Amino acid sequence: MRGALVAAVVILLGAAVHVFGQFRPFGDESIDRSQPAMLESVRDLSQYHAAAGEFQVVLDIENDVKWVPAALAGERTLFVAAGSVNAFVDLGTLKDDGLVVSADGKTVELRIPKAQLDKPNLHHDRSYVFSQERGLVDDLQALAGPPDLQRFYVAAETRLTEAAKRSELLTRAEENTRVMLTGMLQSLGFQVKVITD
Repeated sequence: MRGALVAAVVILLGAAVHVFGQFRPFGDESIDRSQPAMLESVRDLSQYHAAAGEFQVVLDIENDVKWVPAALAGERTLFVAAGSVNAFVDLGTLKDDGLVVSADGKTVELRIPKAQLDKPNLHHDRSYVFSQERGLVDDLQALAGPPDLQRFYVAAETRLTEAAKRSELLTRAEENTRVMLTGMLQSLGFQVKVITD
């Protein structure tokens, strides 16, 4: 009888806490006391960002412990990473022979610098752990707090850079830069001759 009474009291207390937790007669109020953002520095840019690529990669990373069965220790993770990579041409690197006007002032010889890749921009909102298998020890360690995903982000950036290098991104950026500069110079009345290295 006493056990049933205790159980009933616990249930009633639990229900009361739940109801009270949802009962907010005066509403919630959120106060933001953050300081305004401050400008720390300004840089002049000479880069023409001429192309951007969206990439996705699935990382399959396994960490084993020597001489220990995978059921006890170790981890295998499938991590889906999405990100973008920009390709740009740095017009600030134009040399003296990069833009040469003919003696009669009618023709311009244009030598466009090679395109470069920016650091990948990993989309954290679209990157996630798809699946994870862990040994017993790693499972217990995971209970201590949220997983550290930094190593997956670093590996993903490396893979995104490799994918961008294999793609047509650099070629597209150089072509877009050529079209942009040619159109601009032709609108000024010049005939344009593009020299490629």
